[in-house]
Amino acid sequence: MINEQIRDKEIRLIGEDGEQLGIMSAKDAYKLAKEADLDLVKIAPNAKPPVCKIIDYGKYRYELARKEKEAKKKQKVIDVKEVRLSPNIESNDLNTKANMARKFLVKGDKVKVTLRFRGREMAHMASSMHVLDDFAKLLDDVAVIEKPAKLEGRSMQMVLAEKK
Repeated sequence: MINEQIRDKEIRLIGEDGEQLGIMSAKDAYKLAKEADLDLVKIAPNAKPPVCKIIDYGKYRYELARKEKEAKKKQKVIDVKEVRLSPNIESNDLNTKANMARKFLVKGDKVKVTLRFRGREMAHMASSMHVLDDFAKLLDDVAVIEKPAKLEGRSMQMVLAEKK
């Protein structure tokens, strides 16, 4: 809220250079802001009494946007990459998939390993668990199992994350 939108009886006022001007009515504070050719901005509406500051509103909004943009720049986005395997995968193919997963993990992403079952493979789900175990063993130097293998419908899934 700015200027005339502030309808509180009493507010705590902070001057343009940061000093406390005390508790006063919103009208008096607005007059002071007008004399300084600045805006009266409510910065802490939940405080008792609400805290308002005499500042240039355009500059204030610009500073908030800049801080938000800076915070966004510093955050790390973690993607989840997926590697699909089949129960009767050969060791060379498994090594190739493990190398791809290693690249993803080193980059900082998580890897979701999916073991898909089709047709007659559905009858041998329990005996195919070793494929996921072998995959995890190949990557145990760079990865840790975040979510252990779990059967979901026609596939078994496991999530690997980078070791800290």
